[in-house]
Amino acid sequence: MKTFITAALFLCLALSTAFAQAPVKGKINGKVADATGKSLEFVTMMLVKANDSTLVKGGITDVNGAYEFENIAAGQYRVAAQQMGYAKTFSDAFAIDAEHTAIQLPALQMMEASRNLAEVKVTAKKPFIEQQIDRTVVNVENSIVASGNTALEVLEKAPGVTVDRQSEEISLKGKSGVIVMIDGKQTYLSSQEVANLLKNTPSDNIEKIEIITNPSSRYDAAGNSGIINIKMKKNKNFGTNGTWIGGLGYGRFEKYNTTLNLNHREGKINAFGSYSYNGRRSFNETTINRAIPFNGQITYFDQVSYRPINFQGHNLRGGIDYFINKKSTIGVLATGFMNGFEADGINHSVLSNANREVTLRPTTNALARNKWMNLTGNLNYKYDFNGKGRELTADVDYSKYDAEGNNNLTTTYLKADNTTDRPTEYVRNKMPSVIDIWAFKADYTHPTKKGKFEAGVKSSYVQSDNNMVFENQIDSRWIIDANRTNRFKYLENVNAAYASFSSKLNKKTSIQAGLRLEQTHSRGNSVTLNRVIDRNYVNLFPTLFVSRQLDTNNVLNVSYSRRIDRPNYQDLNPFMFFLDPYTYQVGNPNIKPQMTHSLQLTHTYKGAISTSVGFSRTNDFIMRQVPGQIAEQNIAYVTTENLAVRDNANLTLSFPVPVRKWWTMQNNITAFYNRINTPYRGGQYNVSFVGYNLYSSSNFVLGKGFTGELAAWYNSAGVDGFFRYRPMGAFSLGVQKQVMNKKGTVRVNVNDPFWLNKFRGETNYQDISMKVQSLFESRQARVTFTYRFGNQNVKAARQRRSATADEQGRVQSGNQ
Repeated sequence: MKTFITAALFLCLALSTAFAQAPVKGKINGKVADATGKSLEFVTMMLVKANDSTLVKGGITDVNGAYEFENIAAGQYRVAAQQMGYAKTFSDAFAIDAEHTAIQLPALQMMEASRNLAEVKVTAKKPFIEQQIDRTVVNVENSIVASGNTALEVLEKAPGVTVDRQSEEISLKGKSGVIVMIDGKQTYLSSQEVANLLKNTPSDNIEKIEIITNPSSRYDAAGNSGIINIKMKKNKNFGTNGTWIGGLGYGRFEKYNTTLNLNHREGKINAFGSYSYNGRRSFNETTINRAIPFNGQITYFDQVSYRPINFQGHNLRGGIDYFINKKSTIGVLATGFMNGFEADGINHSVLSNANREVTLRPTTNALARNKWMNLTGNLNYKYDFNGKGRELTADVDYSKYDAEGNNNLTTTYLKADNTTDRPTEYVRNKMPSVIDIWAFKADYTHPTKKGKFEAGVKSSYVQSDNNMVFENQIDSRWIIDANRTNRFKYLENVNAAYASFSSKLNKKTSIQAGLRLEQTHSRGNSVTLNRVIDRNYVNLFPTLFVSRQLDTNNVLNVSYSRRIDRPNYQDLNPFMFFLDPYTYQVGNPNIKPQMTHSLQLTHTYKGAISTSVGFSRTNDFIMRQVPGQIAEQNIAYVTTENLAVRDNANLTLSFPVPVRKWWTMQNNITAFYNRINTPYRGGQYNVSFVGYNLYSSSNFVLGKGFTGELAAWYNSAGVDGFFRYRPMGAFSLGVQKQVMNKKGTVRVNVNDPFWLNKFRGETNYQDISMKVQSLFESRQARVTFTYRFGNQNVKAARQRRSATADEQGRVQSGNQ
């Protein structure tokens, strides 16, 4: 019977073919390369109608730069290729008909974006949020509402990214432990110092932000939730040119910033440099309410802290690339910053009994003066064997951080009737910190007919010296407080090697597998306490990526990685930072590294609509801002602890919406599930929750040279360790116009006009009951002017990822 049915079907097919001509269906093949002939992988490909450029099908090139369109109806077509950093490129028109059903197109050669193709001139604006195969890209350069902001404020708008304004911890898809890089080089700062650096980086200096949730073995194994790479603007033109940016802003206080970028290329030398200044006055207002049970009684502790902040920041960057010959290039790069921070705050507290009768009213005046300086030098070399991707690169780095913090606390104690309860207390502390980092790394890339092989080595050495000195004023003399004074030294050496191979298994399936080995030796020495913790361990970190081109419209990617996060250097330091005599932060020398397994599945449709599902499990999860309490003294503190296990599952959807010809939208939705299960303070802390964040941006063509932008974000309620926080969100709007024959750009924007962005959280665990509300200056209006001058044909400086790219991310200075 089966044989008969099969034969009948074939007979019907043959008869239908004999009486009716089947519609023509064609196949199109081709490759994409750069100006040197090197194949370009993961280029967005579009098949469009020749007459009006209407999109027919989309696709992406594989690791060999090849693409294919199948089942294409008869007609006149062209193929377009689009890739960041390159000009959009079109093929010549061609036809599919009865005689031409298999089209093999000549290789498309893509030129750098600064060059114009002779055949076609295309003008296009990148969307603010762009979803690529292995990463999400935030195109800051063309954003109106991002202009005049800081890098941290822009990052807060990125899909899946959350910035905790209380601890300034950066999380990605509900997970902390993000590694932040600038131009592929890790910042070597702790989460809090990363936030401080980003607050000192004007958004007008940024080209784009890349969010990579599952990095390959080429990257350091640090970062359990992935990597955020901030790429700074670079000029790509020949001759001499530059850009000047000036901005003014106002919220409750004034802000101002300016940047000068200069580039020069002539012959074999390419020189570049930039200077940025960022000055701002702002404030932070924090309210903390606690209920403290002790010996059957409850003390209510309510405090309000107001800190006006004056920040002055200078950033410098400069370097030279020397092109020895066609194969060899050597370069030097120097970067640095110098930040000054002043805050003269006042903290009012009220202690009352169970009947809400006031028993004590302490008031603390806190004067903070902090300086934070960095200088990093990089020597790099690149050898290109054959101009086809086979190359060797090497980097040698030295980085030095020098911080000096001074805090003076003056506390008066009044009773309910305004009489003095005890003498005024005077306390001061100094927090000098010096960190030296040396590193070397080398990477080798070797393309073959079957794929691409990569291998490399790295060695880093870190030395940190922190000296916390506390003094109390007694009888007009300053006496060292031995109980709170501590000197902490830390040494760490990490040696690593990796290998990775990527290959195309068939026309539709590609694979990349890698393995990284890291050996770590660390030694923490609390000199004052005569306590040494020495650790030596070796870990393997495998990575696996599989990509499947289901058809011309659909691509499926699966990735797995194992990663490590070592504690920040200052997290290990058992020092105390005081807000007032009742509230402080303390380090923990017993923190162990955390290990994370991550799995992610991503589906991309037509190179535009992306859906990803991920899961990760972290053991010995490092949690900052863990609350503690000394009830008999009414003292509350936060510290860093290893929690047992944290599970994270997440779902992300990114999609554009072309509403009208003059109105386009980009939308991103991230939902995540977190579960923490850990013993703590003799009990079991078990919490799970579902959270989400939304981001939507709209771009408008307003006519007469004006363009507009409206962006909004919303973070749902959730849990961060022991704190439950309430929803947060805001929106921004702005307009832009080019002037002075397009050499100048004026942008005006308003951020969070209704002041919706406020942090509100609480914790209730055992005898700890605390509510926190923090208000900061998110409502601001800004105007920014950009002027471009000089020859517009200078080639960009090479982007370097320095050898010290992992260690700097863990440097931390005093709180701000």
